[in-house]
Amino acid sequence: MNHLTDTIIAPATPQGQSAIAIIRLSGKEAISITDRIFKGKILRDADSHTVHYGWIVDGEREIDEVMVTLFRAPKSFTTEDSTEISCHGSPQLVQSIISLAIKNGAKLAYPGEFTLRAFLNGRLDLSQAEAVADLIHASSAKSSEIALNQLKGHFSSKLKELRQELIDFAALIELELDFSEEDVEFAHRGRLKDLIHKIINVINPLLDSFRWGNSIKEGIPVAIIGAPNAGKSTLLNTILDEEKALVSDIAGTTRDFIEDTLVIDGIMFRFIDTAGLRETSDILEGLGIERSKQKLREAEIVLFISDIHKSVEETTAEFQNLALTNDQTGVILLNKADTISAAQAEPKTQAVTEKSGAKTLLITAKYKATLQPLLAYFSQYIKNHNQAEGTIISNARHYEALENTKISLEKVLAGMDTGLSSD
Repeated sequence: MNHLTDTIIAPATPQGQSAIAIIRLSGKEAISITDRIFKGKILRDADSHTVHYGWIVDGEREIDEVMVTLFRAPKSFTTEDSTEISCHGSPQLVQSIISLAIKNGAKLAYPGEFTLRAFLNGRLDLSQAEAVADLIHASSAKSSEIALNQLKGHFSSKLKELRQELIDFAALIELELDFSEEDVEFAHRGRLKDLIHKIINVINPLLDSFRWGNSIKEGIPVAIIGAPNAGKSTLLNTILDEEKALVSDIAGTTRDFIEDTLVIDGIMFRFIDTAGLRETSDILEGLGIERSKQKLREAEIVLFISDIHKSVEETTAEFQNLALTNDQTGVILLNKADTISAAQAEPKTQAVTEKSGAKTLLITAKYKATLQPLLAYFSQYIKNHNQAEGTIISNARHYEALENTKISLEKVLAGMDTGLSSD
């Protein structure tokens, strides 16, 4: 814990060459240490939230031409005195400046220590601190939006209000216990029941949002499933506009799953090309098929691709054999639609839809123009899930805490129904 009283330093931008790099210092000596290595404006006399031009120097030796931004406590990210040195983005220069600052009294920050200090100093609560990491690693516009809302405190402020109401009620129950001999009821049980129902009504939508929120955060998993040579790898390559998967006329070419991502309407989808499902004596192919089944179980959307020349009954039976759960959405793709006439294809598509109960689309996997209905399906999928307004949670710790809270509150309701005493 002594390290938390030190003045810390670390790069605030990623490693590697760039035009500009930023080095951040935070702590009670941040301004004085920066003053010792900065030739320009005397920072201890400068106002907060100002930017100053000058040079980083080691004695008489000039190291780099920089801009220094000054933040005085408590109006900084960590609530401590802070400076940010904007220098040229050479890794060697960045390391030279950090080493010079360390020589003048700074300590190298631990990973995440700036955010830790912001949390310990009351600048952020725990959910906001977690949102910083989520925002940094956001892979799509929607995941950025969720993290940003959490960072603004939308999630925690709602829970703080409800938590305070429970604390106030607990205080009244404790007061009852102090006057138990007088048989006085300070905490009205009807009000407590109303409060618990109110809190559970807030928790339930948050719990329901977790699956969608986690999908946004990690990417919606989409498994491409089908028999060997059905066109799975071709479909993946066409969707991604690159030769990601090896395509061959030889059945069983894909021995393992291949995964890549595509952002559609601000949401990241993780497309997974799998080994063709069939009975085989080939050990390697068999292992690939087992992995395919695992990816099938993990997928939120399953694209079952089938040759349009197969009978309606065969395609439907193969799709139903996948045994998708209620949490999974299946789409049947009838491939090689260019090999038969529209007059034949449309009735077949309708028949598969009616028999399987799944959305069925006509495609020719090698032609992107034929995939527009599939891409439109993904857009509609997003719209359907985005209809729910309000806070979305994407953090597993938050989900577990809310679930435990709901269980505890339900126990309180059950206890009141059975006449449980106040203590």
